[in-house]
Amino acid sequence: MSLTPAFPTGSGPITLAGPAGAIEAAVELPKAEDARRGVAVIGHPHPPDGGTMNNKVVTTIARALAESGIASVRFNFRGVGRSEGVYDSGRGETLDYLAVAQWLQAQRPGDALWLAGFSFGAWVALRAARQLPVQQMIAIAPPVGFRDFIGVLAPPCPWLVVQGEADDVVDPAKVFAWAEGAGNPPTLVRMAEAGHFFHGRLVDLRGAIKNGVRKQLPPLRSQA
Repeated sequence: MSLTPAFPTGSGPITLAGPAGAIEAAVELPKAEDARRGVAVIGHPHPPDGGTMNNKVVTTIARALAESGIASVRFNFRGVGRSEGVYDSGRGETLDYLAVAQWLQAQRPGDALWLAGFSFGAWVALRAARQLPVQQMIAIAPPVGFRDFIGVLAPPCPWLVVQGEADDVVDPAKVFAWAEGAGNPPTLVRMAEAGHFFHGRLVDLRGAIKNGVRKQLPPLRSQA
């Protein structure tokens, strides 16, 4: 199996080449009539705590994007599932994220590149954004206070932060202060009574993502 495959014509699993070996990934495509000229990478939560690309928040992001016409690739960081390598505290995981994004750029060069992530995956996405021509960022419950955000700059593009006000892992006040103090402030959605994993609130999260990116959607593929 080639580790540099062409972009698939249908949703499903795919294996990509990464800096630590094979990367297990999954592509989710929108309906053909809804498809827009945009592709997204989605990062998952902290691997040592059980984070994978099948986390419900991650799949909710992918679904929200598909319903918005944006194709996405979610993937397992090194050492998770069938992805090769070992956990690297964010350094190697950022390289994994970049590898997936660069594959997307090569396969869909005319598409807008979007970056997304949940918790640890949001932090990795923000780190990767410094090296990519990102046109939209989505950060769900970024782990401000748990990860080093010094030097992690606001992306030079529109971006969305969704944070639960009842988060029992990340301090919501720290996230709000960080987002509001960013040089390029994001669209900030404060979700009342939502915990870190958005239990019972995934439908609301999906709606918040769709509403938050609506104004930034690229053209339909049929019109481009």
